[in-house]
Amino acid sequence: MGSSYSYSGVGKAVHSCITMAVSEFYMVNPHFQTRIILHHRDTHGDPLHALSAALDLLEKPKVQAIIGSESTAEAKFLAVLGDKARVPILSLSPCLSCNKHPYFLQVTQDENETTQFKGIAAMAESFRWKEVILICEDSDSGRDMTNTLQTKSILVTHRSLISTSWSNELLQEELHRLSTVQTKIFIMHASPSVASHLLVNAKHLGMMDEGYKWIITGKTMKFLNLLDDEVIESMQGAVGFKSYVPQSRDLHNFTSRWRRKYHVMVKLQEINSYYALWVYDAVSALAMAVEQVEQLKRKDVDTTASELTQSQRGTTLLLNEMLSISFHGLGGAFQLRNGKINAAQVMEIVNVIDKGEKRVGFWAPDAGFTKNIGSLNNSVSDEGLEAIIWPKGGITTNPTHRMLQVSSKILRIAVPPKFGVGRVFQVKYDAETNSTVVSGFCADVFRAAFKGLGRGISFQFIPFTGEDRIVNYNELIYGVYTGEFDAAVGDITITANRTLYVDFTLPYTDLGVGTLSRNAHAGMWIFMEPLSSDLWLVSASFFILLGFIIWILEHQTNKEFQGSSSQQIGTTLWFAFSTLVFAHRQKLQSNLSRFVVSVWLFVVLVLASSYTATLSSLFTIEQIRLASKGDLIGYRDGSFVQGDIVRNLNFKDTRLKPYYTSEEYADALSRGSKNGGVDAIIDEIPYLKGFLAQYPSGYSMVVSEVTTSGFGFAFPLGSPLVPELSRQISRLRENGSLAKLEKKWFKSDPHSKDSEPALKILNLKTCRGLFLISGVSMAVALSIFLFYFIHEKLHFTYTMLAGGKLAFIMRILNPKPVVELERR
Repeated sequence: MGSSYSYSGVGKAVHSCITMAVSEFYMVNPHFQTRIILHHRDTHGDPLHALSAALDLLEKPKVQAIIGSESTAEAKFLAVLGDKARVPILSLSPCLSCNKHPYFLQVTQDENETTQFKGIAAMAESFRWKEVILICEDSDSGRDMTNTLQTKSILVTHRSLISTSWSNELLQEELHRLSTVQTKIFIMHASPSVASHLLVNAKHLGMMDEGYKWIITGKTMKFLNLLDDEVIESMQGAVGFKSYVPQSRDLHNFTSRWRRKYHVMVKLQEINSYYALWVYDAVSALAMAVEQVEQLKRKDVDTTASELTQSQRGTTLLLNEMLSISFHGLGGAFQLRNGKINAAQVMEIVNVIDKGEKRVGFWAPDAGFTKNIGSLNNSVSDEGLEAIIWPKGGITTNPTHRMLQVSSKILRIAVPPKFGVGRVFQVKYDAETNSTVVSGFCADVFRAAFKGLGRGISFQFIPFTGEDRIVNYNELIYGVYTGEFDAAVGDITITANRTLYVDFTLPYTDLGVGTLSRNAHAGMWIFMEPLSSDLWLVSASFFILLGFIIWILEHQTNKEFQGSSSQQIGTTLWFAFSTLVFAHRQKLQSNLSRFVVSVWLFVVLVLASSYTATLSSLFTIEQIRLASKGDLIGYRDGSFVQGDIVRNLNFKDTRLKPYYTSEEYADALSRGSKNGGVDAIIDEIPYLKGFLAQYPSGYSMVVSEVTTSGFGFAFPLGSPLVPELSRQISRLRENGSLAKLEKKWFKSDPHSKDSEPALKILNLKTCRGLFLISGVSMAVALSIFLFYFIHEKLHFTYTMLAGGKLAFIMRILNPKPVVELERR
């Protein structure tokens, strides 16, 4: 048998394992009549040298099998050569087109790039990485990796194809270009030689500093213990994926023998080098196959065939026997199917720390991340990884398998510990069933929406413990984000910051916050409140002025305004104030009086209507003067509403007082600001509806501002349940089920208002226009009357005034006095 490999660290490990395998195999099987003779060649790590060494082995020793090829490039050359020479090639590296080369046998476990790429994509999804940079040698592998990442909605912003022929200058130029982009997350899929140069240069360019994250595939990580110290130093903080090799007693014993024979004190992981274990098993398989071929030859009666034909037939038989060999070796199950060992289905995840690696966990396609694993056949639990130390000491908490498996699973649902009476959301502990029971509007909506999905999923409600009695909703959301819970249900408000960590369903409650206040207490003088004091004084003055003006205009000719002084005063005041209710009965004879009264009745109509509307509002709701300095405002303790009030409603923190329960709300409102309470409560509308359902009288709510996004159910990012539940919530709203649930928990309150009424008190400033109109009308009427009175005293006749035109006007305004003048 010929072996071609480099005398590098990998080559030396392979050489020692081949030598030990041959020696130990025949020591255990001394009855075998065949022996493998080894012929070594150095490939210098170059594909052309590997091809030359293989040709030399075929020509001079005329070997019957070749084991070697440390790289994919070497494997491609040897695969073609093996078919031409009809000699089995036991390759240590995969060949993308191995199915086309029947004499090419991949004797190392297939790294299974598909499984590895899915594991890396799962980690990127767990850490919520949205953009990565991919560095690879092979365009096909880069395309497969890109497609796998895209299935998780992860964008590959740059894909850099690195060639083995690149110089350090080209590598530095490419790395410098990549260092200028915003993305600091790199995934590298390259051979150890390329990766070594790339990582050393990356460290010199500062791309291994804090903030950078590197994921390295098994193509390099399986040789980590054989890399130079400088390369390992440059990899500090990187995370690697590689095929998992289960530990066994045989492996442990082999390691001990290997140490004793070569007098090298190394860590157990070094002899676990990816190549070394499978090479040992491959040599054992080859020895078994050679023995089987020799036995077949002895039974063959055809002894007349030429030497060349026998040689070719022997290699073909050797190939067939290799494909039929099956046993359990150091690396696990050894059986060649389709020319290669079965692919590993479990990936080991390591963190490069100091001069070696630290295992942080495993990943399997059907189970996700786990910290411990028994064997490949055992199932793994999705419990996350150990803490990862990234470059320069950046520590990341455990990722978990975030995509919720909704089939035949019990959902762990976090709920805020709302123990006690509550209509919005309530949590109780059932001692008989030893379980948590939730009720209230939020719980009913969740159950109704989930019922519409038609899935047989069970719930386990877990109260999220907060400090004291205050519920920290942000920590509850973070529990969903870290994978501690599968979802969160309750009175959870949708905010922009929380959507960075979880996905919310559509809101199922009213948006915004409302203002809660006491209803007005009808005091003795409440009828005085609609008008300001100055307006009351001016109105009373105008009533008296109106009576005086009418008395001047009417008392000379109208008998109803004549009589004794007391009678005239009583009649005048009665007439003036009776206009307030349009009950004046005195018949006016002067058109000037009628003009003045008509204008005044319009003023009275406006004032009376405004007074009635304001007084009615006062009987419905007590006005909240939130702009005054002394008023205090209450809010729900532990809620983000405090910041919302300060930001959007322009209140100062010093005017805000926290409360927690509905009972505290009622007590604070009943006492008011002057007695240690508050004048109003500002909270989200569902809470206020629950309060009004508990206290149906004495309090009212007015909608304030749409400054919140309502309540929603929280799920991990990317959960498939979010769009489905959102559709169910929309259906509940459309078919009226949501309204029925609201009616069930928040019964309608006659004191609640959909919009804030106009409760501005009328004052002189707002009504001065009305009094101006009335005053002008009085002044005009009085002026005309005085003009007539003066001319009457001076005995002017109307015929002398402007040719009789003014006399005509005077007859219209005051007809009776004009007639008496003409009779004179």
